[in-house]
Amino acid sequence: METIKIEIPRGYEVESFDRNSGELKLKEKPKPVTERIKTIDDVLADQDLSTTDLDEWKNVLTEDEVAYRLLKLLAKSLNEGWEPDWDDRSQYKYYPWFEMGGSSGFRFFDYDFWLSCSGVGSRLCFKSRKLAEHAATAFQDLYKDYMLIND
Repeated sequence: METIKIEIPRGYEVESFDRNSGELKLKEKPKPVTERIKTIDDVLADQDLSTTDLDEWKNVLTEDEVAYRLLKLLAKSLNEGWEPDWDDRSQYKYYPWFEMGGSSGFRFFDYDFWLSCSGVGSRLCFKSRKLAEHAATAFQDLYKDYMLIND
């Protein structure tokens, strides 16, 4: 039996191999959610929505209501099915923490976590610090639209 060595391209993995035909099928490795969800369009696509849906919301909702709706979808996308268990005191739930004022204005400051009590809506928390930081930095303008009164 002869052996052929092939190098699998970066970002791919073997999906299947047929010993009879020698056919090798590759598939793209799943990317981390923080690489897949970077824009509002990514969030909409992940939730099977479109910019048309967003435009409709903008016609009937205020800016902060649209932002809240998008933030809920963002949390749902980044958490990939995880939902906080508010009966589990040992389960950390993370959310972004922002600093306001000074010369820098509104900016991401840190993250925080809570056990069974919460200073944030449960729809807006994340399963990890990394996801809370990603949401805060990549979607800071969305949080700003939600949290601040804009004239």
